[in-house]
Amino acid sequence: MNKTAAKPRQPFYKGLFFQILMSIVLGIVVGYLWPSFGIALKPLGDGFIKLIKMIISPLVFVVVVLGIAKVGNIKTVGRIGGKALLYFEIVTTIALIIGMLVANVMNPGSGMHVNPDLLSTDAVTKVTKNSELPHGTEFFMNIIPDSVVSAFATNTMLQVLLVSCLFGFALVRVGGKTSDVIIDLLEHLSHVIFQIMGFIMKLTTIATFGAMAFTVSQYGMQTLIAFGKLFLAMTVACLLFLLVLEVVMRVFVGIGLWKAIMLVREEIVFSFATGSTEAVMPQIMRKLERAGCHRSVVGLVVPTGYSFNLDGASIYLSLALVFLAQATGVELSIYEQIVLLAVLLLTSKGMAGIPGSAFVALSATAASTGSIPIAAVALMLAPDRIMGNFRTTINIIGYTVATFVVARWEGLLNKDQALLAMQGKPHDSSGMPVTIQAND
Repeated sequence: MNKTAAKPRQPFYKGLFFQILMSIVLGIVVGYLWPSFGIALKPLGDGFIKLIKMIISPLVFVVVVLGIAKVGNIKTVGRIGGKALLYFEIVTTIALIIGMLVANVMNPGSGMHVNPDLLSTDAVTKVTKNSELPHGTEFFMNIIPDSVVSAFATNTMLQVLLVSCLFGFALVRVGGKTSDVIIDLLEHLSHVIFQIMGFIMKLTTIATFGAMAFTVSQYGMQTLIAFGKLFLAMTVACLLFLLVLEVVMRVFVGIGLWKAIMLVREEIVFSFATGSTEAVMPQIMRKLERAGCHRSVVGLVVPTGYSFNLDGASIYLSLALVFLAQATGVELSIYEQIVLLAVLLLTSKGMAGIPGSAFVALSATAASTGSIPIAAVALMLAPDRIMGNFRTTINIIGYTVATFVVARWEGLLNKDQALLAMQGKPHDSSGMPVTIQAND
């Protein structure tokens, strides 16, 4: 029997994870010592994120259509989507509760004695661009694009997902030679798209350096000190939530959370530095496929999760609102906090694709309570960029865990391949995700 020679492990300093970490350190140093130069580096991070967004829509379309076509059963696809949404609702509710509990225990806003009458909402309005959260039927109507082209042109994820699902369903129904030809074409197209992604990813370390240098230059160490208690509370809340995800992974997947985190560690570190989750969506989808998650699960769960599985954002919203109440001297009763939690269950689900979504959700929820001054939301402008680093980090881990859970739930996870991927082993010579056979 022939044995394949083991590929020698490359030196740690050549790994992307190490290079990103070094870019973050260098960016912090440059931003702190030469703030004007650090601010000038902003286009490095922004340009990279735009390059990634450029390729997201066609990538999601190809992955979702091929996933549905390979499953070949519309009912199975619908069941995957339904289980994903159920999981999202349960987990984000837990995240909201954790954020609220930590805020009540640690009291990060106590002693600030902020007078909301002295705060201006102009800065918040500028960030949110007068956007509002969609209500009722408006939310569902926004999922339907004006045209197929506009869904891709505006990069609206739920619209792209709708078009992709319809195309995939139609492909299954048509079947035969026509379907085979289109599937073969999309398979080749996916290779091209992933190759483009490979080109863009070569700029990751440069983009990380620019984004981190800008962040430190823009907000400085003063913000870290002034809102130290808030950042500490957010850290504790995130760690508690990770313990919940650890239990979820152990119980439903049979794999520890740390192994899943190591699988996407480069994406976690990069999203932390840039404050963007969209910038790592293609890489995460690619890695999850390599890790034995069926393409149909990856194609449905990850893009949908970007709209409905905002675990980090949920922690942030509940924590921030209680913090604002404490900072402005508003005493929230247990009943009022339960009502606040109920409102957050709604407002936290409609944030995707809205400019300044965190502030829109904060303002809308504060207004609904009638006790937290809307002007107090302006307090979150200073720490928001750093809080955004927490949000994106937890969101990325949340997408990863959700995909593994739903894939295992549906019997579409190859656990052996997942374990190998977490050790950095499975890939083919082209770098494309390997074909997997699901097992129980």
